[in-house]
Amino acid sequence: MMKLEWNTKTCKELLLDYQPAQKKGKKLYFEGVDNQDVYNITAPFMNEGELHIAGRVEERNSEESEIIFFTCNNDIWTPKMNLPRLQLQDPFITCIRGEWIFGGVELHFDSDTRAMVGWKTVIYRGRNLHELERAATGPWNMKDIRLIELIDGRVGIFSRPFGIDGTRAVIGFSIIDSFEDLSEMAIIKAPLFRDQFLKDEWGGANEIHLLKNGLLGVLGHISYTDETGQLHYHAMSFVLNPWTREKSQVKIIAVRSDFPEGPSKRPNLVDVIFSGGLIRKDHGLADLYVGASDTEAYCIEISDPFTEFETMDVANDTTSH
Repeated sequence: MMKLEWNTKTCKELLLDYQPAQKKGKKLYFEGVDNQDVYNITAPFMNEGELHIAGRVEERNSEESEIIFFTCNNDIWTPKMNLPRLQLQDPFITCIRGEWIFGGVELHFDSDTRAMVGWKTVIYRGRNLHELERAATGPWNMKDIRLIELIDGRVGIFSRPFGIDGTRAVIGFSIIDSFEDLSEMAIIKAPLFRDQFLKDEWGGANEIHLLKNGLLGVLGHISYTDETGQLHYHAMSFVLNPWTREKSQVKIIAVRSDFPEGPSKRPNLVDVIFSGGLIRKDHGLADLYVGASDTEAYCIEISDPFTEFETMDVANDTTSH
């Protein structure tokens, strides 16, 4: 029986192991949004027989955004007019027991000054996208909450609290019996992985893939701020055994320089990509969808980061919590 192996490496050490993409990623083009920026997209997904993508849409000089569902025609993504628009950032989507589970980050502003005072992750559910209903919220000021239906039908929760024991942000994971058991307390109580990132670095889960053997493939980001105040966000992945909590080494799978140069929302966001989703394909390949520099969206073909783990004989205990 193989075991997942890991050791803590700095972001710069992980970059030394990274092999840059042989071919630059491609920009995604959006119309019908009044020249607003579209970024931090999901991966494309099928809904009612049509390919959709959800994206964060906002003015260049604002953080007040909405999530719009788009469909594609001749390589141009345009809004699906009969689907809801939600006043959220950074969409994510999965399917649990035949229902769409859709979410994003809801900002809270001071009513007088419009200064941002905090945020919450908001989660919707629905049999189709037309009927999404608000179903749950995460704890105050926590982003990157993600859910996945496990191979035994239960639900895995990924969390990302700030400031635990002097850290910037770490990833947590727990298991609940069903979506109905999801609550802020269930998210807060998720046991944390305190050994994935250095205290002055941070990361989070962006999309979860259930592998054939029950392991969880985690697509996420790893980040740090350098001495000049520049942010550095890279796409990363690791694999988790949900029953034993064994995990693989964090691995960088894409960086900003893998994509064409483009505008940045702020000067300190030049070296930023935010993993949106991954479409796994045949022959060990995958398409990675990212937001870049808080202004644009791209796609790039990479090696599937989860293929090597999918045939592992893994230890499991489907009765443990």
